[in-house]
Amino acid sequence: MRIINANGVQRKTVVKICVAAAVLLLAVVIVANAVTVVDAGHTGVIVTLGKVNDEVVLQEGVHAKIPFIQNIVKIDNRIRKLEVNTQAFSKDLQSVDTVLAINYRVDTAKSNSIYKNIGADYESVLIVPAVNEVLKAITATYTAEESVTNRALISDGLVEGLNEKLNSIGLYITDVNIIDFDFSEAFITAIEEKQVAQQKLLKAETEKQTAIKNAEADAESIKIRAEAEAEANRIISQSLTDQVIENKKIEKWDGVLPRVSGSGGTIIDIGGIEE
Repeated sequence: MRIINANGVQRKTVVKICVAAAVLLLAVVIVANAVTVVDAGHTGVIVTLGKVNDEVVLQEGVHAKIPFIQNIVKIDNRIRKLEVNTQAFSKDLQSVDTVLAINYRVDTAKSNSIYKNIGADYESVLIVPAVNEVLKAITATYTAEESVTNRALISDGLVEGLNEKLNSIGLYITDVNIIDFDFSEAFITAIEEKQVAQQKLLKAETEKQTAIKNAEADAESIKIRAEAEAEANRIISQSLTDQVIENKKIEKWDGVLPRVSGSGGTIIDIGGIEE
């Protein structure tokens, strides 16, 4: 007759439970490391024991991978915003401090190439230096004052120039906004003084043109009156025939004949004879 050791049975049961739990935990860990999820707007770069896969880029969704051997690096391919503060010199050698907002995206097909050759910090390694270089080249073609009035042209030039430098790498610039141009105090004062002078000149020119127009209007008015009077005189002159003139004389005669002086002081009255 065998005696069953209760303590031994309990120990074996506990061991079995622990082993089962360990196996289950290991299975969970393995499964968790065998699956990766690439979020929307991202791509996954496969890195196997430190080596980047140049052929495959994982698109958004669930993907299997080799546990503990492969690592998936997520690359954001959505449009991102980068703000850059930089300084350049204008055509007239004025210092221009510029704040730019750069909108860009990473080409999904080149995510692995960018990560392999540049790393995750491609903004500071590639984009910022390119912005500085292109902006300096464009700013040097404008005077400081022209930079202010040609912001749209400078923005378009930045987009074109940056894409020429970065597209082959897999970076695409979608938009560049100039947030601010800042100049030296001396230049700002000079611009303000120039604007005041231009306003005074414009005011003087306006007043001059107004005076000329008024003078021309007065001259035209005088000319019109003179022409009207001349026309009236012409009409009157044409209407004054000899008969009309005689009738006017008769209408104005008061019946008294004119008196004239003769020789020797004799006064001759047409109505009678006086000596």
